[in-house]
Amino acid sequence: MVRHILLIKFKPNCSSEQLEAVRLAFTNMVQTVAGLSDVEWGKNDSPEGKNQGYSHCIMMTFCDDAARVAYLTHPEHLKAKEVFRPTLEDIIVFDYSL
Repeated sequence: MVRHILLIKFKPNCSSEQLEAVRLAFTNMVQTVAGLSDVEWGKNDSPEGKNQGYSHCIMMTFCDDAARVAYLTHPEHLKAKEVFRPTLEDIIVFDYSL
């Protein structure tokens, strides 16, 4: 399995409607992208204050590296990026294999 983690800093003017559109674009992919078994969306609630402005996380679980590679050019991922990019100030992408 491969975990694909996005730590996201949204633009200050990003609306709640835009956030919901981004959330749905990613969480709905679990139904359409082969090899993607789980998508989690979360908002930072750590009391430590060390998130450096990154407010949200998307964690995706792929069955293997081939599924992750296929996802990168999958039409649903490309559509999600169209929704996501206008809202994005910065992102950290971190992957690891289990």
